[in-house]
Amino acid sequence: MRIEDFSLDFFSLHGKTAIITGGNTGLGQAYALALGKAGAKLFIPTIKEEDGACKALFEQEDIEAEFMTVDITADGAPARIVQACIERFGRLDILVNNAGICRINEVLDFGRKDWDPMIHVNLTAAFELSHEAAKVMIPQRSGKIINICSLFSFLGGQWSPAYAATKHALAGFTKAYCDELAQYNIQVNGIAPGYYATDITLETRSNPETNQRVLDHIPANRWGETQDLMGTVVYLASKASDYVNGHLVVVDGGYLVR
Repeated sequence: MRIEDFSLDFFSLHGKTAIITGGNTGLGQAYALALGKAGAKLFIPTIKEEDGACKALFEQEDIEAEFMTVDITADGAPARIVQACIERFGRLDILVNNAGICRINEVLDFGRKDWDPMIHVNLTAAFELSHEAAKVMIPQRSGKIINICSLFSFLGGQWSPAYAATKHALAGFTKAYCDELAQYNIQVNGIAPGYYATDITLETRSNPETNQRVLDHIPANRWGETQDLMGTVVYLASKASDYVNGHLVVVDGGYLVR
């Protein structure tokens, strides 16, 4: 391909369909909205029934979206999700494994009751959904799988050993599936967000001491805004990233370098 053939259309997702797990709330909603604004049709599995707010947001932006209330860890759920997406939109081009949970406990109290659900949601469901998506993407010789990792794909972290364990494992799975699927023109990458100004971090940000402790570690000297992640997911889902594979894109304002 000649360099003059490059076009900003490489970033367009028109004609594409994306599954975004947990894409109706939090950062997942931001990923979904970004993909939709870029032209993709959205299929959103969510464990909580959609209350209409997210649907209204997408309709306002003229984004076509379908919601499915489902527990992604249930037996057979990943296959049903992919099949439902194909039945609704006729294709699957992008999978964003966004859904995740974080249970917190003191180390001696953090047992299997905390460990097992996190393994099921954060890791096993992502594997099973990717496995089902690959069955569609391999025959069509194209596809994008984006795993939402974390700074704790690189770090330890206290109070939730399962979180760091699953996010490290998801990073490894990203690389392993790249190695398996790149030959079929399928790109498998991860996004590792840093510290973001979301509802989950409100308590930390509201305390001057803990807020400053985080900021002291971020060269950008600010918490991330949700919008900071939206361009990254569009890039990784688009033709513009067709030679980016097995990579974790860290979006953290420089946190890991300090």
